[in-house]
Amino acid sequence: MEILLFGGTTEGRQLAEWLAEAGQRVTYCAATEYGGALAPEGAGVTVHTGRLDQAGMAALLAAGTFDYAVDATHPYAPQVSANLRAAAGEAEVPYLRLLREGPPEDEGWLHAPDAPSAAGMLLGMEGNILLTTGSKELDCYAVTGLRERVFPRVLPSPDSLNRCLELGFPPAHIICMQGPFSRALNAAMAEQLNIRVMVTKASGGTGGFWDKAAAARDVGAALLVIDRPCRETGLSLEEMKAFLTRAF
Repeated sequence: MEILLFGGTTEGRQLAEWLAEAGQRVTYCAATEYGGALAPEGAGVTVHTGRLDQAGMAALLAAGTFDYAVDATHPYAPQVSANLRAAAGEAEVPYLRLLREGPPEDEGWLHAPDAPSAAGMLLGMEGNILLTTGSKELDCYAVTGLRERVFPRVLPSPDSLNRCLELGFPPAHIICMQGPFSRALNAAMAEQLNIRVMVTKASGGTGGFWDKAAAARDVGAALLVIDRPCRETGLSLEEMKAFLTRAF
């Protein structure tokens, strides 16, 4: 069996590794060189790096003999999923969506529908802010009244660091680390930096959500959750493994 797998999540890497160990062929697509470096290694794994639009995805699908196109991209990248779904339909390759743990139930956290709304809410709040949502939408927070209070935690890649610096965040505020992080480490960071608000996406357990929520509670910081852009249907990691096992 040959699988085209668009990664970007822990579950995607775990699925690719499982497929390779099962003797299946996997073309693992990562948007960046950094993401490609995290891909599992194996005789049956081919890594493709670089962002693709719908046409690029369709060309990649047409050039192979794929049995399935598996979408294991981040739940906050809905356009990528839409492009892959359309490209797979065009190439007549079955599309499968790999889901991570669903959005958490409300426990009194603050909520924002998107990054610009979160930034607007933060302007009305006091204290230092630990921003754990990555580098993609940092520009929303690079404004007077926030820039000097925000501590962005981003991936340890030159692109992420340079973006933080270009937007004017103080170098001493930039945290470049690969997660997910434990409850204790999140709490230690928050305490050391005197964090009053922690900003996160509803990324599920594998994305470190629950450890961040617990850490915020431990140090008495508010938790601002940027909600997922849409609700999706698909298969969990275990359900995906069971489905593909039947198809081997």
